[in-house]
Amino acid sequence: MSWEAEIAELRRREEMARQMGGADKIKRQHDGGKLTVRERIDRLLDAGSFHEVGTIAGRARYGADGSLEDFSPTNFVFGRGRIDNRPMVVGGDDFTVRGGAADAAIWQKQVHAEQMARELRIPMVRLVDGTGGGGSVKSLEMEGRTYVPLMPGWEHVVANLSTVPVVALALGSVAGLGAARTVSSHFSVMVEGISQMFIAGPPVVARTGVTMTKEELGGTEIHERAGAIDLAVASEEEAFAAARRFLSYLPQSVYDLPARAAVQDDPNRREEKLLSIVPRDRRRVYKTREIVDMTVDAGSFMEMGRLYGRSVITGLARLDGWPVAILASDPYHYGGGWTADAAHKITRFVDLAETFHLPVVHFVDIPGFLIGPEAEQTGTIRHGARALAAVYQATVPWCSIIMRKAFGVAGAGHSNHTRLRYRYAWPSGDWGSLPLEGGIEAAYRADLEKADDPAALLKDIEERLNRVRSPFRTAEAFLVEELIDPRDTRPLLCEFANLAAPLRQAGPPSFGYRP
Repeated sequence: MSWEAEIAELRRREEMARQMGGADKIKRQHDGGKLTVRERIDRLLDAGSFHEVGTIAGRARYGADGSLEDFSPTNFVFGRGRIDNRPMVVGGDDFTVRGGAADAAIWQKQVHAEQMARELRIPMVRLVDGTGGGGSVKSLEMEGRTYVPLMPGWEHVVANLSTVPVVALALGSVAGLGAARTVSSHFSVMVEGISQMFIAGPPVVARTGVTMTKEELGGTEIHERAGAIDLAVASEEEAFAAARRFLSYLPQSVYDLPARAAVQDDPNRREEKLLSIVPRDRRRVYKTREIVDMTVDAGSFMEMGRLYGRSVITGLARLDGWPVAILASDPYHYGGGWTADAAHKITRFVDLAETFHLPVVHFVDIPGFLIGPEAEQTGTIRHGARALAAVYQATVPWCSIIMRKAFGVAGAGHSNHTRLRYRYAWPSGDWGSLPLEGGIEAAYRADLEKADDPAALLKDIEERLNRVRSPFRTAEAFLVEELIDPRDTRPLLCEFANLAAPLRQAGPPSFGYRP
């Protein structure tokens, strides 16, 4: 009277599903330097924590007597597991079954995974290794018809961006819908040498008359510089580690707050090098990343999007254990000026901080928007105004450290001036509507044209204005709140993080995340 026979059949089918595309396809996957989807899930999650859903979904062939003769599992594996003992949803493409293409999938499984993350309010990790779209054109002949494209479950993909942290790891050649799933995330990673990403792959592109290799068309260097992904790493293991690290800064969902980590660094640490790191010569550059590393908790800074919008640095860090979002200028690129790409980067990053309740620390050296024909041709002012909107829409606690320049409209975007101006300026601060360099000739053109010795007059004007530009004069008028010793930056930022912690409010953001 028991159901032992059915349970035995269930175990047999589960074992058949775990064979994936078979030994030959698994070997081909390994020979290509790639792990299988089940190996990836095991490496990503805490040991033994994976609970699979829909294991025996697939295509079966039955004999005349109704017995199962053959079974091919669907090429999407998903379920729940844990990372650092936190519940997660993880779903991955199985490239050993029809190259991860949708014509070998059951699309309801991907939809179920996204819906599970959304409704249980737990982070989503996508392991993308295939197209995931409509499959090859062969499927049209097999089905005997074509169809108008649709994207089942995309409403959950979009909603998840404003609900739970989403990580996407591109772990092979990713095209079409697979590429869209990769970039529709808060943090996307590719692996050098084994990952490529395209709207359409080389065979399709060749029909346009352009012949390229997979790497030339969609390798990691292409997409890091284009800003389509946030990070490229050297191995799958590094991709899993990056995913785990990124998630460690974020809450389970917008309905929770980011957790404080164990405090392992002195909040009162003062770095002597900060006193001289900004050169007196305003034309010389310095390394902002060193400033960030010296002021946040030791080893806690995780940069995102390093090769895109390079005049701006973005990443996550901790201050006295509290997770924070770091926005910083990089004078090595356009002097820290905002380009169209930098503006895109700022908008997306500030939205990430707003969505998941991360206080923002902004290290400022902004000479303004990039100027010139390139800036006009790329629509910098439109994209820059959008970045300003993101700054002004943000409600999370915000602290600015003005290291050097803050000029013009972009410089005014160092914070929202209508809120409490929680900011500190270093003695190297230099600000205004327009930098003196280049502005003097425009403002004093008539005087210089009439002068017997224009060079001498220009030097005299520069000396007079250099006295006026002193940050002490700004502080005297309380137009900047505090000038500080740069060595006090870390203690003051740790104080900010502790003051900000109880101000953070869990709950959905007032507007959706802009991918």
